[in-house]
Amino acid sequence: MNKKELDFILQEEEGLKIEFKESLKNIDKEIVAFANSEGGRIFIGITDDNKIKGIKIDNRLKSQVQDIANNCDPRIKIGFEEFDNILIINIKEGEDKPYACSSGFFIRQGPNSQKLTRNKILSFAIGEGKIRFDEQINNKFNFSTDFDEKKLDKYLKVAGITKNISIDNILVNLGLAAKEKNNLKFNNGGILFFGKTPEKFFLTSKVVCVNYQTNEKVNILDKKVFDNGIIDNIQEAINYVQKHINVEYEIKKLERKEIPQYPNGAIRECIVNAMMHRDYFDKSGDILIEIFKNKIMISNPGGLVRWMKPEDFGIASRTRNSLIANLLAKTIYVEKLGTGINRIREEMRSAKLPKPEFRFDSSFFVILYDKTYFEKVTEKVTEKVTEKVTENQKKILDSIEKNKFITIQELSSKVGISKKNIKENILKLKKKILLNRIGPAKGGHWEVIEK
Repeated sequence: MNKKELDFILQEEEGLKIEFKESLKNIDKEIVAFANSEGGRIFIGITDDNKIKGIKIDNRLKSQVQDIANNCDPRIKIGFEEFDNILIINIKEGEDKPYACSSGFFIRQGPNSQKLTRNKILSFAIGEGKIRFDEQINNKFNFSTDFDEKKLDKYLKVAGITKNISIDNILVNLGLAAKEKNNLKFNNGGILFFGKTPEKFFLTSKVVCVNYQTNEKVNILDKKVFDNGIIDNIQEAINYVQKHINVEYEIKKLERKEIPQYPNGAIRECIVNAMMHRDYFDKSGDILIEIFKNKIMISNPGGLVRWMKPEDFGIASRTRNSLIANLLAKTIYVEKLGTGINRIREEMRSAKLPKPEFRFDSSFFVILYDKTYFEKVTEKVTEKVTEKVTENQKKILDSIEKNKFITIQELSSKVGISKKNIKENILKLKKKILLNRIGPAKGGHWEVIEK
């Protein structure tokens, strides 16, 4: 910290990662809010109206702050920095969220620390992976009437597991049920795999497949809804796609080679990933597989898990449904956990097809394009790009190509125009189909479509 940086912070005022405090009053909720969010700094000795008042910094003051952080649940690690008579408390984003203090749970929203209600605490815990849908015991499930043994037999066959112990013990060992006073209690994951009618217990178990006549959502040629357990849903969805895509035949000598419109491996990985990673708490929609004339779109409710950063997509792998992922990893449908995204990319590359497109906000989308798709849209794109790209717009595109995570503020500094003008130019570039935003405003990144 130096005077120049401090002057800049005072001009910027309080924000998502900056809090000014005259004293230690209510500092516990600020520490908790930063730990539950993206981290931040608390400046002790500065008033709410950005005036430096100062505070006596000694070991006693630091000890008080450290005790406050230690008494949070769980304990929060902090660091200290001093500049003149200002004590700066550094709080990193927590690794064991959610955190609470004696006043409750707080998160940072803009320049304020907001207390969470009961429902928001639950949503926060779900988002952080502390509460997992597939692991929750479902007391409405009756083993004697709702369990489907044929589905278990099918799973054991595709997983290569021998049925040499009792059904009860198989289910317990697979992590799908627990014995309680001689009764077998199923969790939600067990119902999704082996329930006779999963829809009886939740509306998030279905897979919807649609075949369109063109590349637009206009004329529907065929539609099917599958809801027969995860294993059957996967196979039925794969069969549906393979039935509705084109196949070319290459004849060399006496052999005939079939070349599908999209590689079977990529189709399988997309469908399995959708089943494995969907947010089953989210009732807003179904897993949707849409087959167009020259593209396929597979979507599932739930974007990236909150604890994965967009820049780690395709590199790190963390699932919101550990039980479902573990069970699928034992089957022929999953070659190796954590490689799905890269396998989709590799399958498309090997088939000499365009790169798959991944989008994630409140839902996760994968789009596979056939070899003719971009040839067909070139004319439309050319027609839309009628306005000349300005010099400032070129600078924006250049900056984004160098850093796809660049912020509006950073673009304003590099291009030399106001944030308002940056936003206006970005809107124009989007309309010209030259720029796209992947993911949410917070946590997403830019993509230059064409330059």
